[in-house]
Amino acid sequence: MPTVAPLDLEGHCVAVAFLGDVPHFALADGVVHRLDHGHKWTELHDGLLSTAYDAARARLITGGEDGKVCALGAGEAVETLAEIGRKWITSVAAGPQGAIAYATGKTATVRFSDGKVKEFVHPRSVEGLAFAPKGMRIGVARYNGATLHFPATEGKPVELEWAGAHTGITFSPDGNFLVTTMQENALHGWKLVDAKHMRMSGYPMKVKSLSWSARGKWLASSGAPAAIVWPFVGKDGPMGKAPLELGTRGNAAVTCVACHPSEEIVAIGYNDGMILAARFADQKEVLLRRPGKGAITAMAWDSEERRIAFGSDAGDCGVIDISG
Repeated sequence: MPTVAPLDLEGHCVAVAFLGDVPHFALADGVVHRLDHGHKWTELHDGLLSTAYDAARARLITGGEDGKVCALGAGEAVETLAEIGRKWITSVAAGPQGAIAYATGKTATVRFSDGKVKEFVHPRSVEGLAFAPKGMRIGVARYNGATLHFPATEGKPVELEWAGAHTGITFSPDGNFLVTTMQENALHGWKLVDAKHMRMSGYPMKVKSLSWSARGKWLASSGAPAAIVWPFVGKDGPMGKAPLELGTRGNAAVTCVACHPSEEIVAIGYNDGMILAARFADQKEVLLRRPGKGAITAMAWDSEERRIAFGSDAGDCGVIDISG
């Protein structure tokens, strides 16, 4: 049976990450807590708004209400990457070669590892940021679609149009597809080679959590009584294909998903604090955590693939050891 080490905190957990194999829990008040031979914490921001895990450098990139962008590494190492005064950092992203990006208002800024910055101003506010897995390319979610920029060159941006408010953005691990979350209860996707559209609708709620499977064949999403998992196996992605529905519960909604680092398994968190694991191949389920306080808002696997850190909007956090 999985075992759970609980950590009861005050406030909304925005993100969790394993840094140097130590679980870290970032709360909306700007304090990052960690379970490292006891409970310790670091005050990073006066109000935390956005986070991104930088897997290549094993650090958590954070943006705050205080106009700061920070990088938190293992062992409390904190680096301030940007300070822009009294503006909110509404989105951050980690990219190749130590580059990061952050959004404030209508501006997306890319900061290269040498400290040089490049700004991209948009007609409406920047809602989400993501770097492509290959090359120096960044995607911006905005009103009525997405924009692709090439920060290292003077190349013209690529505009991908679709009516509505796009709130978040992600590239498939092979770089062939771009998917956005929307203000309405839907996802929208583009096949980048020909800008073909992919409509992924039918959700009863807004999609707030997305996670790609290990080899990018599946995209798991929240926003329904089950984890909705779209197939990206063929060259056209999910076009004309039905998604898997994993971990269906009649009386609860999925609020967070986190795919396993190497297996085709997804951890599913619900609005009542329960967490299940489900396998794509046969839809087999394992209960990882019984219902608790608040909706699950963040989950992350460790590098050894045996622990899952989780947090809820009520500060109900902890670590699940699935090796029993």
